[in-house]
Parts: sequence; structure tokens; C-alpha cells
Amino acid sequence: MHISIPLLVVSLFYMLLIGILFFLKSKFPTTENKIYTMFIVVAILGIVLDLAGIYAHLNLPETSLFRWLIVKLYLTYILTFGFLVSAYIGVLILNVKHADKSRYSKLFYFLGIIYLISLGINFALPFHYFNDGAEVYVYGLNTTFIWTVFGINIFFWIVLILAYMKKLPFKQLLPIITLLVIGLPIASLQFVYSELLLVTAMITFVVVFFYHTIENPDMQLIKELNIAKDIADKANNAKTDFLSNMSHEIRTPLNAIVGFSQTLAEEDLSDSARDEVNDIITASNNLLEIVNGILDISKIEANKLELINVEYSASTLFHEIKKIATIKLGEKPLEFNVNIDNNLPPVLYGDKLRIKQIIVNLVTNAIKYTKEGSVTLTVNSIIRKDVCRLIVAVEDTGIGIKPEDVNNLFQKFERFEIERNSTTEGTGLGLAITKSLVELMGGKIVVQTIYGEGSKFTVAFDQNISLKPANELQEIPSYSLPFLATGKRILVVDDNKINLKVANRLLRDYQAEVVLVSSAQECLDLILDGKHFDIILMDDMMPKMSGTVCLRHLKNINDFETPVVALTANAITGMRERYLALGFDDYMAKPIDQHHLNYTLRRFLNISDEQIIPQENLKNIEIEQQNQKNNLILLENNGINYQKSIELLGDMETYEDSLKSFCNLFNTTVEKIDSYRMNNDMENYAIVVHSLKSDAKYLGFTDLAELAAEHEQESKNNNQQYINNNYFSLMNELYRIYEVLNEYMNKGSD
Repeated sequence: MHISIPLLVVSLFYMLLIGILFFLKSKFPTTENKIYTMFIVVAILGIVLDLAGIYAHLNLPETSLFRWLIVKLYLTYILTFGFLVSAYIGVLILNVKHADKSRYSKLFYFLGIIYLISLGINFALPFHYFNDGAEVYVYGLNTTFIWTVFGINIFFWIVLILAYMKKLPFKQLLPIITLLVIGLPIASLQFVYSELLLVTAMITFVVVFFYHTIENPDMQLIKELNIAKDIADKANNAKTDFLSNMSHEIRTPLNAIVGFSQTLAEEDLSDSARDEVNDIITASNNLLEIVNGILDISKIEANKLELINVEYSASTLFHEIKKIATIKLGEKPLEFNVNIDNNLPPVLYGDKLRIKQIIVNLVTNAIKYTKEGSVTLTVNSIIRKDVCRLIVAVEDTGIGIKPEDVNNLFQKFERFEIERNSTTEGTGLGLAITKSLVELMGGKIVVQTIYGEGSKFTVAFDQNISLKPANELQEIPSYSLPFLATGKRILVVDDNKINLKVANRLLRDYQAEVVLVSSAQECLDLILDGKHFDIILMDDMMPKMSGTVCLRHLKNINDFETPVVALTANAITGMRERYLALGFDDYMAKPIDQHHLNYTLRRFLNISDEQIIPQENLKNIEIEQQNQKNNLILLENNGINYQKSIELLGDMETYEDSLKSFCNLFNTTVEKIDSYRMNNDMENYAIVVHSLKSDAKYLGFTDLAELAAEHEQESKNNNQQYINNNYFSLMNELYRIYEVLNEYMNKGSD
């Protein structure tokens, strides 16, 4: 017994140290941690009770109530430890099974009932003292019962460990296994030789062992990781916002480039000029693809790319892909083969646009890196009940890929052998986006390649089979034939004057009446004044009142039934669904696609087949020509660079329309400038002179543009003194230009 005292003192010291470390350390409030907290408290109390028992046995008589209570409490300590281990093992198993919280409650309720019954029996049963002067211990029914219950718990542990050994982490099982390995011999010895007093030290050792194996992550590290994650999330959100804004800012000028280029291509141009215009259109479309790719990859990284599933015709999908591939081939001397499974279900359910994007990416890539030979698109299917597994393979006879490059093939911005493929355009995003889209659909992509001989990309993904007949699908057709919309009225709402000019130019061929307004409020005023329109094309991002807010006001007007189409450069994934949910009737992205514009107008203007212009008569249709010669020398002599403006705006007619718009808005512009200056409203003053500066630049009013730019800068700096001192120089130039334009217009009509 005297040998046991130093062992117990050391155990107490070490257990207190472990307890201090555990309680001072921040930790997750998990069930395992709560049980381990009880382990520590019970272990410390057990050591104290063992030391108190030794003192009581040596110094107090057998009839002492305190001595009896110490024995009962010590036996309770052994009983409690056994049930705690059982509870811990039960929690580990429930964690593996991903059980809900109710299962934990049932476990604790079951063990708690048995524990309380055992506790009552413990205090009821008698025990006896053994004391020969050298050794003192207790024995009898009480100790036999405690060891029996402990043995039942051990049997329970062994059965559960054997049943779940492969599922439970070995690290968590290690202290239990250690308890069994060292606990069984020690408990057996203690039961046979009660005087050894080794159980307390053994329990202390096991509890300490638990401390080093229980899953308890470093909370400080987790806190730092969470802070880092928040910073990364904010940066990622900022990047997504930036890319969204970038999309809008790039698409706005692209709208002008593509729009005017498309209309220029329809003019009577020389062969060289037509080739140059087509090059502009091609370059613009390439830039659009780059913008779309960057936006897609940013959405994928932010886990915000969503699949939009619809019913679609499989044959129509692959027919569209074949047409796109044919266009991509251009003049390349390649054979393009298409093999479609005849057993392919007619109607499938999935994200048609993303599937199309995946296959077009693979076909485009194959065409891009194949100089001669062939590109083959093969589509097979495996049908199981109501699911069709599409297996799409794109095989080429191109340059192939080196084995060491295959692993990096789907990395962002990766391009291989740039020196060898220096003339091949690309950003290195296509395959990265393709792989991400395939995996988002739960599919797989595999590449087989031989360097110098060619490559084969195979994708496989599941699509649900729809029972709807193919002829009932409402898919957007590609209307390429022009039509006349004579008698129809179209309202275009956009705060950007260039966008208005582009829209006006694109709509001119339909011979409808087109009304252009530059704010949502003007749109509202027209409708409230009783003006009727057959369709409204509405920009969303406008100052003072957005298109979305304007639509909300329009919907509140009695008998308002005019279809409103969102016409916006905000063209990131999911925008169409968002605008439809906001109440718009349709959505068109800038730059405006002529086919989509045809479809939208035919749909909402109820264009009949009779209004479609026959192909053979297209050459006989001419836009109303200018009947008079313009005195361009007058503009040139007054410092107006009309030639530069015509280059920017596309043609003389658009330029003259812009001059007329400038003159029509002249009085309004002067009133705004004068009003904002008189009221010292520098914020709105800056806005109006900024608009004046932009118009002056586009129309070739060089001096006026420079003066307006100076006024814009100084008003932003709230320099009212400068504005007042230089106000008349700005107004004199503005009035001078206005008088020149009036003289020019009058001479043109003589």
C-alpha cells in the first residue's frame, strides 16, 4: 500500500496538468469533448478517493461512517469510468453511421438507466474489510458486483469494436484497445489480489492516452483559417463582381463594334473593305468568347455556376453543333464526320446549352489543332429505364499531345508548345471549363492521344429521357430571313447614346417606327401619356431608375400589356432566368445577335409569314437614300472633324441623325447646365458636361469636347469658382457649334 501512495501522487499531479491543458485550450463543443471532460473530472476524483481511502483504512476504525462512504464512492468511480467508456464508443459508432441527435439521446438514456440501477445496487450491497496490519482492502458482494458490471462493459466494448473496426478510425480505437490490453490483466489481478491497488493508476494512464488521441483540432488555427477563408471569400466575391462589371463594360463598346460592323457588311462595299469588316466581326466574336470564358471560369471557381435543365430535341442539338462546326472549319481542308446513334431518344431533359458548349469546345479544339485529315464526332447512348447515358467522342488527326502534358491538359490558361502553335488563337480556358461542366453534370471526360498522330476526347454523362413529343418543344429557332414590321412601334430605352444609335441602325431594316429614349423616366412618361408601343427594349443598368424598377412601375399601370425585353450587357450565366423572374418577357444580351433579334421581334410583334421578305427580292430593297449633297466644307472650316466621326459611327446617315439628335437636345442641355451651375449642384453639373463631352467627341466637336472635359474635372473637384469664371467660354463654343449645325442642316435641305 505504501508503494501505491507515490504512484497515486504522481498520477494526481499528471492528471491535474492534463486537466489544466484541456480546459484552457479552446475546443469544439462536440459530444466526444463533453465525455472526455467527464473522464478528466472522474479520473481526478478517483485518485483523490484512492488516497483518502488509504488514509481512512490506516487511521480510522472500521465502524467509521466516513471510511464506509469513501469505499462506496471509490467503487462508484470504477463503475462510472466503465459506463463513460461505453458511452464514448457508442458516440464514435453513431458518428460513423451519421446518426441524428435523437439517436444520441436514446444511447445516453439507455446507458443512464442501467448506470442508475447499478449505482443503487452498489450502495445497497455490503462489503468487508481485510486488515492484517500490512495490507488493507475491501472484498465481498459489493466488489464482486462492481467487477461483474465492469466485465459486462468490457464485453460490450469488444463486440462493438470487432463489428465496426474497419469503419472506425484507428486513432480513436487505440485508447480503447490499450485499455483492453492492459486493463484486462490489471483488472483480473486486482480482482484476485485486492491488495495491489493498480486500477486507479491504470485508469489515469488510459485517460491521459485519450487526451492525445481524441479528435480536438487547434481552435486558434481554425480561427485563423476561418479568417483566411473569409478574406478569400471576400476576394473571390470581389473578383466575381469585378468580372460581372467587366462583362458589362466590355460588352457595351462591343455592342457598337458588332452592331455597326454587321450593318456595314450589308452595305455595297469593295471586296477589300468587306473582308476588313468581316475581320472586325470575327475579332469581336473572338473577344466575346474570351469574355464569356473568363466569366464561366470565375463562376465555376465561386461554385455559382448552376445547371438549367430543360426538355430538348437531341437531333436538333446535334444538328446545331454540326452547323457550328462547319462554320468553324471555314476553308480548312478537313473532312468533318458525324456519327449519331439511331437509338438516341428524341427528347432528353438536361442543360442543353452546357452540353452544346462542351461538345462545341471539343470540336473547336480538334479543328483548331488539326491541319489535315479529319475530325469525327461520334454520339452513342446507353439506355437504362428512364436515363440515357450520352457518350460523345471527338477524334482528330491533329498534332496530338505529349505524354508529359496530358496531366496538365485541363488546367486553366495552359497552352502547350506555344512556339509550334503560335498562330493558333486561344486562352487555355476551353478544356478547363469543359472538364468542370462535365463533372458538374456528374460525368467523366477521358483523353486518348498519340503525339503527332491525333487525339480522342470522350465525355459521358447521364440525361433523363422525356416522354414529350419532339414537335411540342418550344425551342428558339434561328430566323435568318429579314422581315418587314411596317406599322409597328418599337421603344428603345438606354442611357448610352451609342447603344441607342446601334439599336436604331439594327432596327432600321425592319421599317418599323423606332422611338429612342435615354432614361427610364422618359419611358414611363411616354406610357403614362398614352403612347402605344408594340414592344419595349429596355436596358437595366441606368442612372436614377434602373430598367427593373421601371418595369415594376409599368406593371402597375392599368391595361399595360406591352412586352418588355431586357436589353443589357449583363450577360453572365443565369441572367436570362433572373430577368424572366423579375417580370421581363424576354432577355437579349449585348452585343445584339441579329438572329436573336429577329426571333424576338417576330415573336412579340406577331409577324406573319407574308411579312417575311423573300430571298430573291432582298437585293431590290434599299434604305431611303440621302437626296441632297451636304456642304461638308462648312463643318470642316468650323473645326468639326466629321471624317473621324463617320469612321466611329459607320456611315453618313447615322452621323447626320446624331447631329439632329444633338440639335434637338440643345435647349435641354443648356437649361440643365445653367440650372446646375446656378444652384451650385456640382454633382449633376459634372454628369451633364460629361455627357456633353462624350457627344462632342463622337460628333467631331474637338474644342467643345476639351472645354467640357475641363468643366467635368473641375466640377468633380467642386471648384465652383472655375465653373463660374469659365462658364461663358463653354457656352459660347456650345452656341457656336449649334449655329454651325443649323446652317449645315438648312443648306442640306435647300
